[in-house]
Amino acid sequence: MSENAVAALGPGNFRENTEPILEFDRVVVHYGTSRALNEVSLRVRPGEIVSLLGGNASGKSTTMKTALGLIKPSSGSVRIDGVEVNRTPPSARIAAGLASVPEARRVFPAMTVEENLFVGGYIRRERRSVLAARAAELFEHFPRLAQRRGQRAGTLSGGEQQMLAFARALMSKPRLICMDEPTMGLSPLFVDRVLDEIARLNRELGLAILIVEQQAELALSIAHTANVLRTGEIVLHGPAAELIGDPAVRDAYLGKVTT
Repeated sequence: MSENAVAALGPGNFRENTEPILEFDRVVVHYGTSRALNEVSLRVRPGEIVSLLGGNASGKSTTMKTALGLIKPSSGSVRIDGVEVNRTPPSARIAAGLASVPEARRVFPAMTVEENLFVGGYIRRERRSVLAARAAELFEHFPRLAQRRGQRAGTLSGGEQQMLAFARALMSKPRLICMDEPTMGLSPLFVDRVLDEIARLNRELGLAILIVEQQAELALSIAHTANVLRTGEIVLHGPAAELIGDPAVRDAYLGKVTT
């Protein structure tokens, strides 16, 4: 990706002094006797894009699952709006403003595009007319999906399925979306489109985003803040723009970045 493309994708503004939507405070997670996260601390503030970087088994997906309530911490504190949610189920976290775009998209292939959207809004227990109005708004935001609203989701391209996963997450009117490997398995053309869409959601809707992404350059190009995980620990943290320009960081943890 060129420097101009990275600049064009760049994230929107956020205020560093705002209280975080999501906060990890020295969170420890075990799988049996194995420690998967070791005193991880991080914050995601309103309007902020935070990237989680690292290799396989570094703890990225475990961090995401812990944020969503799919895994309970052994110790430490997970907080939403300052309130500890260690034992709060995923449904309550979604109601509090979190949403998920899971790895490999996981749309419902036998359902239509429109039916997939309604599933995304189910947690809010609103009238069908309200959900239909929200789906109509999202079809304006994602015109490609509007063209395919009656089409089975399993027949969409990978990039179109990713757009559907984004739209489905937006149906719950979240403040923070957790995205797990959003560019996985996509063609280079759709990778750029997906990154552009993530940056647009952040700029235009003010959404906070916690993103796990294997391709470091891509994640850093759209993030405000980055955390580098290794064997369950955050070994580096700082502004994304500084990390992407640091040769030591790039070579040690992220692999060579080309522009």
